[in-house]
Amino acid sequence: MAHAKNHDFHILSPSLWPFLASVGAFFMLSGAVLWMHGHGPWLFLIGAAVIAYVMYGWWADTIIEDREGDHTPVVLIGLRYGFMLFIMSEIMFFAAWFWSFFKHALYPGGPELPAEYQTWPPTGIETFDPWHLPLINTLILLCSGCAATWAHHALVHDNNNRQDIKHGLILAIALGALFTFFQAYEYGHAAFGFAGNIYGANFFMATGFHGAHVIIGTIFLFVCLMRTYAGDFTPERHFGFEAAAWYWHFVDVVWLFLFGAIYIWGG
Repeated sequence: MAHAKNHDFHILSPSLWPFLASVGAFFMLSGAVLWMHGHGPWLFLIGAAVIAYVMYGWWADTIIEDREGDHTPVVLIGLRYGFMLFIMSEIMFFAAWFWSFFKHALYPGGPELPAEYQTWPPTGIETFDPWHLPLINTLILLCSGCAATWAHHALVHDNNNRQDIKHGLILAIALGALFTFFQAYEYGHAAFGFAGNIYGANFFMATGFHGAHVIIGTIFLFVCLMRTYAGDFTPERHFGFEAAAWYWHFVDVVWLFLFGAIYIWGG
């Protein structure tokens, strides 16, 4: 038994997933630049398809590792720290867009820019009323976060109540999808565009990336729902569920800052 495992760590087998993720990200970045210069979205879509395939395959491997008992207490500590660092990197990502928005809102224009850029929002920009659809979307996302917390509580503190776990996740997913639908509706009725003005660029980049995170988080919760139906998760072993809940609450908090800063204060 020279190769018997005598430690609590999980030694990963060689994997192509990191390499494929890098290739997909490169194609997405290059494709996005070409798309913005009128060369079509095809390279971007190819990269997005590769990233989607990597996410599916890599997550599937992680779930298999969990089911086979490879996620020991020591491994789970590493997974938790890793996911915390991931959330911190996401916070810094959104901090960049808030920085840009606040910079241009507090110090608009400059002597080299036309007169319409000397105020904020720039002259001619008709912003959204925060107390209509944006407020509704805020309530929808907060209720979705409450539903996810309900499901988490049913798993950990309600004796693994499978029905409430499923109901909470289904409600959280449905509300997340509804938020995305209303966000798309709002974009379709925006009185300003992405290009040609700094307000539109900041607005669509900040809220658009948040929308992408909502879609990813909704998929994350859907995977947890499927795993719940498959019999995964116990009160003692449920890191996948826990990570999804952390991510979803992070999305909630970012939206509260977006709603307060961009829709109310900066509008």
